[in-house]
Amino acid sequence: MKAQAIAGREPRALAGVRDWVARQLINIAPFATLLFLVAVFSALSPSFVTVDNLGNILRQVSVTGIIATGLTFVILTAEIDLSIAAIANATGIVVAFFTLQESYVNIANLPLPGFAAIILALLAAFALGCINAAGVVLIGIPSFIMTLAMLQIGAGVSAMLVRGQIAYKVPDLIHTLGSGALGPVSWIVIVAALFLLVGHLVLTYTRFGRYVYMVGGNREAAEYSGVNVRAIIASVMVISAVCSGIAGMLGVAYFGSAQQNEFDDFLLDAIAAVVVGGTSLFGGRGGIPNTIIGLFVLGVLNNGLDHVDIDSFLKILIRGLILLMALIINVYAQRLRSARQAATAHEPARRASAS
Repeated sequence: MKAQAIAGREPRALAGVRDWVARQLINIAPFATLLFLVAVFSALSPSFVTVDNLGNILRQVSVTGIIATGLTFVILTAEIDLSIAAIANATGIVVAFFTLQESYVNIANLPLPGFAAIILALLAAFALGCINAAGVVLIGIPSFIMTLAMLQIGAGVSAMLVRGQIAYKVPDLIHTLGSGALGPVSWIVIVAALFLLVGHLVLTYTRFGRYVYMVGGNREAAEYSGVNVRAIIASVMVISAVCSGIAGMLGVAYFGSAQQNEFDDFLLDAIAAVVVGGTSLFGGRGGIPNTIIGLFVLGVLNNGLDHVDIDSFLKILIRGLILLMALIINVYAQRLRSARQAATAHEPARRASAS
């Protein structure tokens, strides 16, 4: 009898372990990847493990972090925004376009007071986000296609304003926040941390945040519960655009120039930060803490590769492989959760038939 009881308990114990792994896989994998990368680069390069280099990593991921904050809202609703980099680029160029440039800058711009340039740039980002939202929720265009079109629109706005030239000046406030420092800490790191903190508080402690998770987790159930799904989706598209716009303005100050295609790499970086961190592409699971882990994974990876002697073209391949691994884990974890939910749903029926 005792042996039978133990035999009966073993499958349940194994099932419990399997369920725990299914629930935690998408959170454990990014953190394990981060620890692995830190260990590898620390062993390969003594200059990697220094306080100064940690500051470099934080600065390098700050612009991506601001963009990824807004993108996290979008992906949690099971949507996507491919226009984030283009909106960042367009907004950065808009704020430079309305700022008085040096005489050697060959751009026919319209100089305005600094606060007016900032407001107009923010309004531009907001307007582009509203166009995305209208296309998705009013017309019914899939977010992938709508934001792909906005990617081209943003690139076109950038091209028309600078026409292949480079602008350098931005309003003083943007210059300070983008390239200045508060003691030993760069302002852009502080701004990124504030965006991530506010994003986390909104998603965790507000009704809007709960609705974001509900829409991503089960859209039909959210509608039946009285949630205005279309309003939530429209809101996250606007949030994503505004975050991208602010990142674009600060990024222009951080890089020291405003030009076409300056933010193209940030599309992949922001998506990778959110997905590598463990936020589900299928919506409803993840959040800002996951995005922070993803940012550190990317920051450590990019910075660490610069500290070791490796082919620059191989770095691109390694980044792509890391993203592919994250996508595989993301999809696999979703399948495990779906299988567990299906098994849980059928459990009462099996018990009834057994009795």
